Amino acid sequence: MTQATLPIDSQAVLESAKSRQEPEWMTTLRSKALELAQTLELPKLEKTRIDRWDLSSFGAYKQPAALGNLEDLPETAKSLVNPDNLIIQRNSGKVYGTLSQDLAAQGVIFTDLETAVREHGELVQNYFMKAVSTDENLLTALHTASWSGGVFLYVPKNVTVSQPLQALFLTDDATASFSPHVLIVAEANASVTYVDNFISEGEGAQIVQNGVVEVFAAAGASVQYASVHSMGKNVTDLTYRRAILDNDAKMQWVVGELNNGNTMSDTTSVLRGNGSNSDTKVICVGTDEQKLNLTTRNIHWGKASESDMITRAVMRDEATAIINGITKIEKGATGANGQQTEKVLMLSPKARGDANPILLIDEDDVKAGHAASVGQVNAEQVFYLMSRGISREEAQRLIIYGFLAPVVSEIPIERLEEQLQRLVERKLGQ
Repeated sequence: MTQATLPIDSQAVLESAKSRQEPEWMTTLRSKALELAQTLELPKLEKTRIDRWDLSSFGAYKQPAALGNLEDLPETAKSLVNPDNLIIQRNSGKVYGTLSQDLAAQGVIFTDLETAVREHGELVQNYFMKAVSTDENLLTALHTASWSGGVFLYVPKNVTVSQPLQALFLTDDATASFSPHVLIVAEANASVTYVDNFISEGEGAQIVQNGVVEVFAAAGASVQYASVHSMGKNVTDLTYRRAILDNDAKMQWVVGELNNGNTMSDTTSVLRGNGSNSDTKVICVGTDEQKLNLTTRNIHWGKASESDMITRAVMRDEATAIINGITKIEKGATGANGQQTEKVLMLSPKARGDANPILLIDEDDVKAGHAASVGQVNAEQVFYLMSRGISREEAQRLIIYGFLAPVVSEIPIERLEEQLQRLVERKLGQ
């Protein structure tokens, strides 16, 4: 791979980082990532040719203008946010941020990652690109080189954050880069819930969202992470999410993949500690000619570690979904228990869905199980509901929502749960 083929301007990336007075260690990291990108390839995805997607439009860093108040947001964005404990990124960087004095007094840090790199550099350096590695593939190298904005959330030892913290990521200028990095660190016995939304405005030029999420949960910590992506057809959404769990740490992922463009996401928990626990719930709805490749993965190292993951996908029109569930239990992880379920519901004869459950077991004294199904709306269920006086359309709608309910009901904020319901309705044309 040569310099000319990189979809970002290497010189501009380094110059903009220096102009933002970034510490030398981060600029050096960006520079090394650009060198690595020359030698790396795109990730090899199961049954998906990502090299055929339009991955040329990464945009360039643009200094965002601060948001005067929340009323200046587009209508779709205004309905999503609570003004307390909130960070808003518009295109390349933060435009709004608040944190309650009470949380700040307890040592909680909740700011954009660019600010955190300058003000809490040593802390960030200990964790940045340590769960996801720069050299994994071309996308992770490009992310390390060109990320901007993002979120840094740090919860000190024994601190419980009772109110959910929220971030909104908005792209409405396809010439501006949009590659946030979310970094969450929960120290021993800390507890926090974090929620983010990714949205876009306008259906103009193509843009690639190349994002990374890293979560570090120390011994006994509990992190709940809910994320809803609902961007337009012009956005190609690429996201790696990864959590590293120490002894007795708990991680809960709730993910709604409700984009209208091509989407690749990989949500992984590494259960490093004994007694660690991960619970992952994902829903997606595919429409038109969308291509989706969604992977959930749990890697067990710790003894008596437990994981569960549920993915529900609803496909219509000519959409294609590849749903991968991977449970890996390493040698020595005695007493581990890994369970997974992938289900795909087809609403059109031209839609396609593949559910690929994979168990990789290197230890004898463990429990592991999987269930997978791909099928259409059950005609008998529709007939039964119609016999009770319900129309065919309403019967199908009820069955679809019953199918998605195990995930939607887990959303930690009522307003977000309602939003997810609205997005599903909109995507299914109901």
